[in-house]
Amino acid sequence: MDNKYYDFPFYKWEKEKANDPFLRQPFGDNWEEYTWGEVGVMARKMATAIISYNLPPKSNIGLISKNCREWIIADLAVMMAGHISVPFFPTLQSFELEKLIDFGEVKLLFAGKLENWDEQSKGVKNIPVISFPHYENHSVINNSDKWEDLLKNNEPQKEDYYPELDDIWTIVFTSGTTGDPKGVVLDYRTIFLTKIIVESEVNPLGMDRNGNNSFFSYLPLNHIFERVVLEFQCMRYGGTMSFVESLESFPKNLADVQPTTFAGVPRIYNKFKDKILEKIPQKRLNFLLSVPIISSLIKKKVRKSLGWSNANAIVSGAAFLPQDLIEWYGRLGINILNGYGMTENCCVCSYLDTTTADGKGSVGKPWDQVEIKIGENGEILNKSPYLLKEYYKNPDYTNEVLVDGWFNTGDKGHLDDNGYLHITGRVKDIFKTSKGKYIEPHLIEEKFEKSNLFQQLCIVGLGLAQPILLAVPNEQALNDKEKTKESLKKILLDFNSTADGYKKVKKIILLSQDWTPENGLTTPTLKIKRAKIDEAFSSKYQNWYNATEEVIWGYII
Repeated sequence: MDNKYYDFPFYKWEKEKANDPFLRQPFGDNWEEYTWGEVGVMARKMATAIISYNLPPKSNIGLISKNCREWIIADLAVMMAGHISVPFFPTLQSFELEKLIDFGEVKLLFAGKLENWDEQSKGVKNIPVISFPHYENHSVINNSDKWEDLLKNNEPQKEDYYPELDDIWTIVFTSGTTGDPKGVVLDYRTIFLTKIIVESEVNPLGMDRNGNNSFFSYLPLNHIFERVVLEFQCMRYGGTMSFVESLESFPKNLADVQPTTFAGVPRIYNKFKDKILEKIPQKRLNFLLSVPIISSLIKKKVRKSLGWSNANAIVSGAAFLPQDLIEWYGRLGINILNGYGMTENCCVCSYLDTTTADGKGSVGKPWDQVEIKIGENGEILNKSPYLLKEYYKNPDYTNEVLVDGWFNTGDKGHLDDNGYLHITGRVKDIFKTSKGKYIEPHLIEEKFEKSNLFQQLCIVGLGLAQPILLAVPNEQALNDKEKTKESLKKILLDFNSTADGYKKVKKIILLSQDWTPENGLTTPTLKIKRAKIDEAFSSKYQNWYNATEEVIWGYII
C-alpha cells in the first residue's frame, strides 16, 4: 500500500462541516448537539490535556463509559495525542477492571456515564482518572480530573496528528466468556482498509459519501462491531451520531432519530419482532400482508415504528442470525444484511445479502480481499488484511491461532458448493448466544448432572438469547413424571438463582429417544456429538424456547 499514514478523515469534516451537527445527546425530550467544529476544538483541547500528563510515547489509555458524546471526543483525543485506546465494558466489576488495567498497562483512564463507579473505582489504583460531565441517575466520579476543567484550562492542539498505518490503533479486550479476556491488538491499517468494503458495489452500510448519514449508537462502543460500523464510518463519511439516553428511552430515541444506517445484534431483532406481534398477532399480520393495498401500508408503518423509515441499510452482526428471523423480516419488506466477523478480523469476514434467495442458512460469502478455508478439524480459517497484529502480551496464543497468515477462528463450519459459508458450532464446543455471549456447555451440564435424573444431557442454544438443556431421562425420572417435573423446576430455579445472567438456562427439554452411535448422536464410546445434536434439533430450538412450560416432555428425533 502506498499510503504511509492513516488519512484520519475527521479533519476533513471538521473543516467542511464545521457548523453541521455531529454528536447528538438526548436529555428527555431535548437533544443537545455538538457540531463537527465544536467537537474538533474539544478533542484538540483534550489531546493537549493528555499530553500534559507526560506519559511515555504511545501509551495505553483506558476508557470506561456507556455510549455518549464524550466517549467519541475522548477517543479522538487519544488518537490525536498519539496514544492507544483501550476501551472497557462499562459493566465490569472492580476486580475485572483492576486486572485489565494492570495487564493492559493502562497509564490514564477516562471514566464517564457509569452506574456502579463506587464499586468499580476500587479496581483503579495509582493512575490518573479523567471524569466526564455527570449524567443524571449515574455515578458521581470523585477523586478525578474533571472534563470541564481540562477543556477550560487547555488550548487546542494546533498540529494535525497523522498516525502511521502500522501504528497500533486500539487494544480491544474480548468479553472473557471463553476464559480470561484477551487483548486483540489492531493497527490503523485495519480500520483504514474497511473503506474498501463500504465503497464496494454492495455498500453494506448504505453510506452517502457527501456526509448525509445518520447513525444511532446504543451497542457498547468498546465492542468492535459498534466502533467499526458506526464510530469510524461516521468519521470517515460524515453525518450525525445520536446516542440513547437509557434502556427505557431506547424506542423513543430511535423513533426520533430514524437513522439512515441501523446496526443490531440478533437479540434486538427478536425483541422488535416480539413488540410487533404484541400489537399485531401473527395470524392477523399474515392476513394483512396478503392484501396488496393494505400490505404496503403495514410495511411502511412497521418501518417507521421501528425507527427505520430512512434506513438505507439494516445490518446484523456479533452473533448468529437465524434464517427464520431473516425470512420473517423479509415478508415485511425488511432485508437485514447478515455479517460474520469478530474482533480479530475487525468485523470483516463474510456477509449474506438477504435480498436474494441464495445462501439460506449461511453467513454468506467472503468480502473482497478475504480468504476462507476449512481446516482438517472443520475449523473456519480466515486470511485477510483486516487481521489483528497479535494478542497483547500473549505470543503463545498468537502463534497458536495465527498460522502461516491464517487466523484460526475457533468456529466450525463448511463451505457449500456455491461458496457460501455455514457455521455449525465451536471447535471446542463453545457456542455464542444471540446476546453475543459465549457459553461453555460442560460447565453448566455438570451442575445438572448432579440431579441423577438424566441418562444424557447437552446444553445448546446457538442463536438463542439463553441456553436450553436437552436431556434423555433415566428410569427414575420416568417412574413419576409429575414428581420429576417439579424436581427439575426446583433444580432449574436453584441453578439460575446463582448463574450469571447470560448463563441462565431457559428450558429443560426431556427427549424420549436415547442418543446412540446408531442414530449418529454419539461416538462409539458414547461421547455426545454436539454438532449432530444441533443438526437434529436446532429447527425446534426457538419453539421450545418460547413455550410456556419450563420443563417439556416427550419429543422424539
